[in-house]
Amino acid sequence: MTQVFDNNGLTLPVTVVRVGPCLITQLKTKKSNGYNAVQIGYSKVRALKLKKAELGHFTKNGLPPLLHLCEYRVENVQGYSLGQIINVSNFEIGQFVNITGKSIGKGFSGNQKRHKFKRGPMTHGSKNHRAPGSIGPGTTPGRVFPGKLMAGQLGAKKITVSKLKIIGIDIKQNLLILKGSVPGKRGNLINIVSSN
Repeated sequence: MTQVFDNNGLTLPVTVVRVGPCLITQLKTKKSNGYNAVQIGYSKVRALKLKKAELGHFTKNGLPPLLHLCEYRVENVQGYSLGQIINVSNFEIGQFVNITGKSIGKGFSGNQKRHKFKRGPMTHGSKNHRAPGSIGPGTTPGRVFPGKLMAGQLGAKKITVSKLKIIGIDIKQNLLILKGSVPGKRGNLINIVSSN
């Protein structure tokens, strides 16, 4: 993340994202697969990094081996072709996009950090400062109900941030400048989809 200044001199928090270049590796149609979709591959690797079945998927279409594959549903596959390159030129300044990625993992966290619970009293000999307190009823039903908010794993989940505005585009370095923050840490792999 960084910051830029707009025409009025206001500071805008932005995230700089490298986009692609990605290759279209497969076209799925309603006739053959039951739905219309485009499969996109990213990050060229050596053939030794992939399994034989994955490598065969690329060599069948005369494409280089790619590490990451993702599928996007489309209404019509007519405007796409195998091996077509997708990069920042497919976006426009002022366009809104949805970003999906894996959030930063924060490990095992307590109730206050994970669920924003209030702390217990700090004075008069209270020993319940950050403890969870009672977690369920007594003899009946004699168990804790599923879904009870308790301490546990925080973060490291798939998150989507909607309607981030594209402030700038750098075609030479394949960079998108988005207003706001995106999920995950530096170097994280994300999906960018146009917001409807």
